[in-house]
Amino acid sequence: MSEKLSYAQVGVDIDNADATKKDMQKSLETTDSRVLNKSGAFAALFEAKFDGIDNPVLVLKAEEPGSKQLLSFRHNKVSNICYDLINHLVNDIIVMGARPEVVLDIILCGKIEKEIVVEVVEAISNACRAQDCVLIGGETSEQPKVLPEGSYMLNASILGVVDKHKIIDGTKIAKGDVIIALASNGLHTNGYTLVRTLMDTMPQILDEKVQEDSFLDAILTPHRCYYQNLKELFPTDVINGLAHITGGGIKGNLNRILPAGVNARIELDKMKIHPLFEIIKRYGNVDDEEMLKTFNMGVGITLVAHSEDASQIIEHLKLTGCDAYIIGEIVDGEQCVEYINELNY
Repeated sequence: MSEKLSYAQVGVDIDNADATKKDMQKSLETTDSRVLNKSGAFAALFEAKFDGIDNPVLVLKAEEPGSKQLLSFRHNKVSNICYDLINHLVNDIIVMGARPEVVLDIILCGKIEKEIVVEVVEAISNACRAQDCVLIGGETSEQPKVLPEGSYMLNASILGVVDKHKIIDGTKIAKGDVIIALASNGLHTNGYTLVRTLMDTMPQILDEKVQEDSFLDAILTPHRCYYQNLKELFPTDVINGLAHITGGGIKGNLNRILPAGVNARIELDKMKIHPLFEIIKRYGNVDDEEMLKTFNMGVGITLVAHSEDASQIIEHLKLTGCDAYIIGEIVDGEQCVEYINELNY
């Protein structure tokens, strides 16, 4: 081959990547003395010291925000999807009683666009700070011909910690406990492939209003995080179980924490359904069984507690800005979620 090739000619610009990473460094600055590496190190160093925790158990999770990120990048809601990513991650570990500590992110793209990548890192870092944790590193990878130019795929992993004696895993759940719904603020990060199909086949859905928001703004609202609402309850031992309601709905998530010998009975008519779901049901002619399996239907987390503790838990959650109310109870059964009554849209 007579022509001289360079990496930049075939789509990977190392100089641009280095300049982009240099601009990221400010977003990675932290005053947490446990972070021992400087920005640009080959790996992150985090000293395992956890104030107030006698028997630390590390809680680990990785996540990506699904096909919602396609819409977010397409409609210039880059910051929103970064909050989706972190808030979903945090919710997945706090349901075990964990305190979020540090996050690593991964940004895959067809071509590094400096402004967008720097915006992503800044938004992820800010989303972490909002939940009392720190973005300490990650990876940004330019992959031409693997991903189209202008496309991005985000994911991240989180490390949290919980005292061994404070783990919330559902083992304390017992017959007679009540099930409390913590309200969602919309779709969160599940069901977007169905919604995108509706947008493609019935574009008039975009003319719908969801309360004061456009349909597009409503579906791109970041996934709500519940850590700030719940963290003061963790030391009180009033929570017997928590389930993050994601793909599979209540039935496919609450069952994961039920101990042997009990069922969770949900009264569907008590659920406060977010208005987004009525629009999706109407346009897609989606039956209720499918709606309940695909979407959270307005319930972001279910909390199980003794009936005598329910009022104080609900009062606390409402004081922190989270609507909460009883939607069911624990009954004899075989570790299943059962639905009774009908949904009221």
